[in-house]
Amino acid sequence: MVPKLTDYKTAVHNDWCPGCGDFGIVNALQMALSEMGIERDKAAIFSGIGCSGKTSHYINTYGVHTLHGRVLTFAQGGKLANPEMTVVAVGGDGDGLGIGAGHFVAAGRRNVDMTYIIFDNGVYGLTKGQASPTLKLGEKTKSLPSPNTNYNVNPIGLAVASGFTFVARGYSYDIRHLKDLIIKAVNHKGLSFLDVLQPCPTYNDINTRDWYAGADLATDSVQRHSRIYKLEDTHYDPVVHYAQEAEVNEKLSQALIKSLEWDTKIPTGVFYQNELVSTYATRLTDKIPNYLENPPAKQKISENGLPATDVSEILKSLEV
Repeated sequence: MVPKLTDYKTAVHNDWCPGCGDFGIVNALQMALSEMGIERDKAAIFSGIGCSGKTSHYINTYGVHTLHGRVLTFAQGGKLANPEMTVVAVGGDGDGLGIGAGHFVAAGRRNVDMTYIIFDNGVYGLTKGQASPTLKLGEKTKSLPSPNTNYNVNPIGLAVASGFTFVARGYSYDIRHLKDLIIKAVNHKGLSFLDVLQPCPTYNDINTRDWYAGADLATDSVQRHSRIYKLEDTHYDPVVHYAQEAEVNEKLSQALIKSLEWDTKIPTGVFYQNELVSTYATRLTDKIPNYLENPPAKQKISENGLPATDVSEILKSLEV
């Protein structure tokens, strides 16, 4: 029987702050899983540390609450062990682009067929609002004693440069659009990255819901307009159609340029998509022909008290 939307909800008490953008992201993810008809025992949510780390407790699939900055390593391991699983990793901007930045870059080189969603609010919300890697230089949120002294990381630009083959941005208060982006990300053959802008009503008093809605842009002569706009409404084409270096470079360049737009115009949607790059499962199959038919998750764990699963060939392939 195809699961209903309510089947993906849990009875775990949700203690996020009222108005937090995390609610919209979880709702969009549940809606996406339901619309795709993914059975709950065929999906796994891996989460990191921070407010977003609780996501794995709120979605009724397999869930793994991992370590700070390490969610991508756990999630990639889960997908490699059981390629049939739909794997979605989630984490905050501090979790993924601070302590986890090295794993973020390394993951792009592999192109494991899974999705990574960053909850991007510019602060470390669970630890009282310190500046995260995505907060702009010179900005001072309510809990900072002085303006931020560090230049910000560009998540879209970093993903494009690292080799992610699907790179997109959503907004937590546009749940239906975000749901559609999650479906596209999960359906993509390769490593998908989705940066989701989400207000933190408790600690980030700059990038608020009203700010994204353009409340401060209205004047007597200019009508208020939202800062958020959709790339698909501008005839933007993110897809690499041919495995030609010139086209790939053109698509990468346009994605990077678009990722630099901010302040009065902030694009959402798919920035870059390239399904012509081989997935990591394909590369493993080239070395281990029966990998997909006999992955580690389907092998015997032990026999007569001794380990029986053979992952030696996979471990060799990960050697640097």
